[in-house]
Amino acid sequence: MMSLTTHPHFKFGFSISQIQSHVETSSSMIFKTSRTRRKLQNLHTSSSFNSSNLKLHSLRPVITRVSSSSDSGGTFHDDTPQKVSDDISDYKASSSTNSGDGYVGLFIRMLGLDNDLSDREQAVDALWKYSLGGKQCVDTIMKSSGSVFLTVNLLNSESDVACEAAAGLLRMISSINIYRDFVAESGAIQEITSLLRRPSLTSEIKEQSLCVLANLSVDEKLRLQIANSDLLPLLIKFLDDEDMKVIEASGGVLANLALSLANHKVMVETGVIPPLAKFLRTDIEASKIIRKEAQSALLEIGKDDYYKILLIEEGLVLVPLVGPGAYKSFRPSLHSWPSLPDGSELNVKQTPKTPSRFGASELLLGLHVEEDEQNSKLEEAKKNAIVGRTQQQFLARIGAIETETENGNSKFTILPWVDGVARMVLILELEDESAIVKAADAIADVAISEHMRSSFMEAGAVKNLIRIIDHESESVRSSVVRALERLSISNDVCKRIEAEGVLEHLIALLKKSDANGDLTYMILNILARILDPSKQMKSKFYDAPVNGSKKGWNEAKLSTSWQTIQVEDLSDSTFLSRLIEILKSSSFVLQTKAASILEFLTTFESCRDKIVLFDIESALNSIFQHKFFNETESEIEFEEPELQTLETEEAGVAVSTASRLLTRLLDSQNFKKTANISKFTKSLRKILTSKIPLQNKDWVAACLIKLSSQTPIPIPNPINTDIIIHETIPRLIQQIKDSDPDSDSDSDSARIQEDAVLELNRIVSEGVVEYNRAVANKGGIFALVKAVEEGNDRVVEGGLAVLYSLGMEAENHPAMVAAGVVPVLRRIVICERVEWVKALHLLRMLPT
Repeated sequence: MMSLTTHPHFKFGFSISQIQSHVETSSSMIFKTSRTRRKLQNLHTSSSFNSSNLKLHSLRPVITRVSSSSDSGGTFHDDTPQKVSDDISDYKASSSTNSGDGYVGLFIRMLGLDNDLSDREQAVDALWKYSLGGKQCVDTIMKSSGSVFLTVNLLNSESDVACEAAAGLLRMISSINIYRDFVAESGAIQEITSLLRRPSLTSEIKEQSLCVLANLSVDEKLRLQIANSDLLPLLIKFLDDEDMKVIEASGGVLANLALSLANHKVMVETGVIPPLAKFLRTDIEASKIIRKEAQSALLEIGKDDYYKILLIEEGLVLVPLVGPGAYKSFRPSLHSWPSLPDGSELNVKQTPKTPSRFGASELLLGLHVEEDEQNSKLEEAKKNAIVGRTQQQFLARIGAIETETENGNSKFTILPWVDGVARMVLILELEDESAIVKAADAIADVAISEHMRSSFMEAGAVKNLIRIIDHESESVRSSVVRALERLSISNDVCKRIEAEGVLEHLIALLKKSDANGDLTYMILNILARILDPSKQMKSKFYDAPVNGSKKGWNEAKLSTSWQTIQVEDLSDSTFLSRLIEILKSSSFVLQTKAASILEFLTTFESCRDKIVLFDIESALNSIFQHKFFNETESEIEFEEPELQTLETEEAGVAVSTASRLLTRLLDSQNFKKTANISKFTKSLRKILTSKIPLQNKDWVAACLIKLSSQTPIPIPNPINTDIIIHETIPRLIQQIKDSDPDSDSDSDSARIQEDAVLELNRIVSEGVVEYNRAVANKGGIFALVKAVEEGNDRVVEGGLAVLYSLGMEAENHPAMVAAGVVPVLRRIVICERVEWVKALHLLRMLPT
C-alpha cells in the first residue's frame, strides 16, 4: 500500500485541505504507533484525495539571494509557484486554526523519539512539505513545543530521506526572522556540521543543509559562530561540488559570512579567496548566482588593503563604479582601427573597402587580434591590452558598461585584470572629475606588482595620466600624480613616463606645491627615479636593440624628451630654490629625494653654479647637524624602539645621499672657495661615530677623505683613524660574519671572507691600540674564532695573527674563552696546521 508521503498529490504539498478534512470527520484519533500507521496508510484511498481538483507544480528548490527587507529577513527559501490551484487558495482563506493545529500536532507527535524511525521519517517529510505553504504554515508548526529539537535530532539519522526532510524543514523555519535564534539554540549548527562531514551525501541533503546555514548566517552573532567552527573548510570544499545547486548554496553562506569584518581573517587564512576567485574568471563556466555571490564575498574581503593584494594575485582587480551617467561623455571613434598604446597602428589587413556604419568590423578585429596570423609575434601584454580596451569600449558604446543595480550600494566591482585595467584606463578619458579621481586612485592601489604596472603601461594609462596632470582640479592632479608615482616604481614604466614628457609638468607642480605636503613627496619620488644619479647618462639616451643595428623606440623618445626639456628647464631658479628649501627644512625622507635630484643636476655645469649660489652649504649643514645626531643616549632611550629604528635608517640614508652631493660639489672651484671645509669635516666625523647603519657610512667616509685632501692635515691623520675605527673595521667584521660556512673554498663568499680577514690583519698589524679595541668592541673576536675554525689556511693564518694581537691584552681573554677559541687552538696544535706554533703561544697566554 502506498504511504502518505509517496502519494503523488502529497509529494508536492498541495493535499493539505483534504488531509485536514479527513482529520475533522474522524470521530477519534488514538496516537499509538500501530494505529497511526494504519490510519495514515488508509488516507490516500479516501475520496478527499481528488486529484482532478489540483494543479501540480514542481517544487524543486531554487536558491536565490533575497534582500534583507523581505518577509523572510534576507534568507534562502524554496521558491513556490506564483499561481496555485483554486483549492489551495480557498484553503488558505477559509481553513480554521484548530483544524491546522490538530493536523500539525499529529505529525509533530510522530517525531517523538519513542516512535519508529519510519514513522518519524514520514512525519518530518510531511511537515517539510506543509511548511512550503509559507510563513503561516511555519507559524503553525512552531506553536507546538519541541518541534525544532525533534527535527534537529533527525539530522543524525542514517536515512537520506529523513536528513533531507529535516534539513528542509529547518531551512523553512530559519527563513523566518523570529525563529532563527531558536533554530541555532537547538544545536542545528553543530548537527549540520556533523552531517556535512559524512563521506557520502546526496546533493539534496547538502543543498538543504547549506541553505539552513545561509539563513542563520544572516544574523551577525551567528555568522561569527559559523565562521569560527569547522564549517569553513567544508564550505570551501563544496565550492568544487558537481551539483551547481550545492555550489550556489555554499557560496551564499560564504557571502553572508563575509559581511562581518571579524570573519575576514579566518576566511582568508582558511583559503577562501582562490576558490571564489575562479568563478569570476572568463575561462570558468559558472551560473549567475554563484558569480554574484563570489563577487559579493570578495568585495567585502577586498575592503582590507592586504587582502586586496591577494585578490590581485588571483587575477582580479577592484574597479570603481562611477555611474552610468559618467560614460555619456565617452566619444569613441567608430571607424578607428585597433592600435597599440603608443598610437601606432596594428599591422593588419583591412579587408572592408569602406568602414562599417557603426565600426563593427573594427570592433571584431580588436576582439580577435590574438587570433590574427599577422600578429602572432605580438607580445602577449599588447594583445591583452588591445582585447581589453576593445571590449570595454564596446560596452560603453551600447550603454552596458555599468547598470543602475550594479551601482546600488557598492563603490567597486570586481573584474578580471584584463578587463579591469582597460576599464580604469577608459574612465580616465571621461569628463567627470570624480570618475577620473576614482580611476587614478584605483590605478595607484592596483599597481603593486611589475606585471600590473606593465599592464597599465601597455593599456595606455601613462599617456592618459600625463594628459590630465595639469587639470584645474587639485584632487585630480593629486590622484594623477599618485598613480604615476606608483607606476614609476617599474624601471620600464618610468622610462615611458619620462618619454611622454612628464618632467616639465612635474617641475611646474613642484614650484607651486607645499614643501612638506603629500603632493611634494610623490613628485620628488618620480623625479628622483627619473633623475637618478646612479644611472649612466648613456642609458638615458640609448636603448637600442640587442643587435645594435638600429635605434630603439626608447632612444628616439628619450632624446626628444630631453631636447624638449633641455638643461634650462632643469636649471630653473625657482625649481632649484624649491629643492634647496626642501633640503633645509623637511623630513629625512624628503631631504634624501631632494639631495639625490640635486646630485644629478650637478653633472650640468650651469645647474651646479646656480646650486652654489643658492646657499647649498647651509642646506647641507642642516642635515649634517640635525638634532638626531646631537641627542644623548638618555634622550634616545625614551623613544619607541620601532620609531627609533625607522628614524635611524632614514637619517642614515639622508646623510649618505647628502655626503654624495657634497662630494660632487667639491669638484666646483666656486664652492670650495666659499665652503667651510673644517665645519663639514667636524660634522661628518661625529656622524661617523653615530649609530646609523654601517652601509650608510661608506659615502660619509669617502666624503671625509675628499675633505681631508682640501686642507693640510697633521700626521697621523685623525680622519683616517676615525674612518678605520667606525667604518672599515665594522664593515670587515660584518663581511666575516656573513660568509657561508657551507660554501666552496672558491666561492665568492669564501673569497670575501678571506679578503676581509687579511685586510683586518693588516689594519691590526699597524699597532694602533684603538684598532684592537675597535675589533673587540664590534664583536670581532667571535667572528674570527668561527672563521679560524671553518676557513682555509690563509684565513687561519690571518685570523690567528689578529687573535694573537688581541690576546696581548688581558681584558680580551674572557671574550676569547667564551667564543670557544681554546678547543679550536688545540685542534690546530694537534694537527700541526699552519701557524700552529702561534696557536700554542696563544694557548699559553689564555687562562686555561
